[in-house]
Amino acid sequence: MKKQKFNFVRLDKLKERNAHYNVLIGERSNGKTTAVLLDALEQFFKSDMQDTLAVIRRWDTDFKGKQSAKTLYDGVMCDAYGVNHIKKLSNGEFEGVEYYSGRYYLTVYDEKLERQKKTDVAIAYGFALNMSEHYKSGSYPTIKSVLFDEFITRGQYLVDEFVIFQNLLSTIIRLRNDVKIYMCGNTVNKYCPYFPEMGLKHVAKMKPGDIDVYTYGESELRVAVYFTDGITKKGKPSDLYFAFDNPRLKMVTEGAWELDIYPHSPGKYRPADVAFVYFIEFDTQILQCEIIALDGNIYTFIHRKTTPVKNSDDIVFSPVYSPLPSHRRNILRPVDPVGVRILDFFRKDKVFYQDNEVGELVNNYILWCRKN
Repeated sequence: MKKQKFNFVRLDKLKERNAHYNVLIGERSNGKTTAVLLDALEQFFKSDMQDTLAVIRRWDTDFKGKQSAKTLYDGVMCDAYGVNHIKKLSNGEFEGVEYYSGRYYLTVYDEKLERQKKTDVAIAYGFALNMSEHYKSGSYPTIKSVLFDEFITRGQYLVDEFVIFQNLLSTIIRLRNDVKIYMCGNTVNKYCPYFPEMGLKHVAKMKPGDIDVYTYGESELRVAVYFTDGITKKGKPSDLYFAFDNPRLKMVTEGAWELDIYPHSPGKYRPADVAFVYFIEFDTQILQCEIIALDGNIYTFIHRKTTPVKNSDDIVFSPVYSPLPSHRRNILRPVDPVGVRILDFFRKDKVFYQDNEVGELVNNYILWCRKN
């Protein structure tokens, strides 16, 4: 029997961990979402069309337009090898998917692409986090799998998004404990707020192929994180289009975390050139920010600090609440002349970084400040 080819990741090893939350991260276009959709579709047919899927996206606009989540099943209808998995699983009864009024239905089309037939029950329901209040009165007892697609972003997250996500899951799950949750994201931002919220402390150190399982004290909760590897060990045929000397493109070809290019130190300086020091604490990391006055120039240089801040009088910016008068949460909302002066360096692009990782961490802190 000829071995079946797949152009997307497989969930077999992940499902062996028997986790409640299954987090899939990795390079773009390696089929993370397709794998979850196909698994849910297999479950739909095995259950005699009883078990369905919830598809969660961040914004309701994600479900609008021709290239939106409405086309989510395109890779299932025709993969890179030309296989229509819907037609295969339904034994030819259905061949496509139609999105209508927040639901996905299986369909069959005639030669003129006019709908002939669709399932009476939906195979999946669409949910937008920013519209979560609208779903509270609903009941979804058939949903057995949840897919939160593109949960990692380089853009804006909702305020208290993790809590909103949990509340939406509560609406979907109610009193059951038989629902599997899948969260799929590309490696575009290693400082995703979901990682600290869920206690996923080692994501940044994972390599393609790794699966880590987290447990939480006496609770039976299990979270499995799968850093998905490429479809083949030799990479994708399309990788040749992204062979430019740009480290950000490694996210496309190798699944490496995407980093912007940030300005590094403009030159060497002595301790005597440091006019002022403040700190940023974010995502469990401490950064030392030094205002440098040198050769008539003044700028901020930010680098890692490996020891705790000892002086309680030092200005520390951190999302964490603190009673200390020197502690500030939002660097974009100064409360005194010193804060105004510090913010001025960021407004005038006079901030330099030890490396791109430090720049990325500060950028994510700034995004948090804008959101709050």
